[in-house]
Amino acid sequence: MNKTINLNADLGESFGAWKMGEDQALLQVVRSANIACGFHAGDPLVMRDTVRAALAAGVSLGAHPAYPDLQGFGRRPMKLAPAEVEAMIIYQVGALMGIAASEGGRVTHVKPHGALNNQACENAALADAVARAVKSVDPELILLAPVLSELYAAGERAGLRVAGEIFADRAYTDAGMLVPRGQPGAVIHDHDELVAHVLRMLDCGGVVAQSGKCLPAPMDSICVHGDTLGAVESAGRLRTALEAKGWVVDTLPALRGRRADSGAIAAI
Repeated sequence: MNKTINLNADLGESFGAWKMGEDQALLQVVRSANIACGFHAGDPLVMRDTVRAALAAGVSLGAHPAYPDLQGFGRRPMKLAPAEVEAMIIYQVGALMGIAASEGGRVTHVKPHGALNNQACENAALADAVARAVKSVDPELILLAPVLSELYAAGERAGLRVAGEIFADRAYTDAGMLVPRGQPGAVIHDHDELVAHVLRMLDCGGVVAQSGKCLPAPMDSICVHGDTLGAVESAGRLRTALEAKGWVVDTLPALRGRRADSGAIAAI
């Protein structure tokens, strides 16, 4: 078995004089960056600086579009018409593509942020709108979507390349969805517990819920949230543990190349 996995983080989430996360340190550990596009965090200068830093670190670039909600960090649910969702995503992805091109780079994946991602995981119509938007910008883009979600299924229906994502620092329900952040144990802060959580999922071949139930799913990428306390140490320990277990940690485009014959990333 070719044990290859991607490690990603949500980055570029500062805004103006307000700073979020330790992007430079995380870029030395992760292999793909989901860069905020200005709607929940980030601004043109932050986006440009993050793209430059990611390219210097050899990290692949992804757009991280969100609902227009700077005050709520994109984590407050909204109800928008499908056409508005599509236009909103196209706008954000296009902005990052322009900045990436100006720096000699290329956006290779899209991962929705926060409430947009969470709602699309459960709402098929919203998920289809997200997938349509991504495909309309560039059908070669990889959609990074949570495993077992409507968003993952929508990406497959649209004929996109879909990479299945699991979260290192989040707990799961028996339905395979994330435990809401307001509930006890929803976010995993302990470094050892986080590593053990990921290794359990890789060993069972799917999501492991809080109850211990294993839900089989194709897993291509692991996310460590850049705004979670201790993210740099968690990511470092996780990568060390993965490599000690024989996993090759690579970028999403490289993962596509390695797994092209196995079909591990859908539609590739």
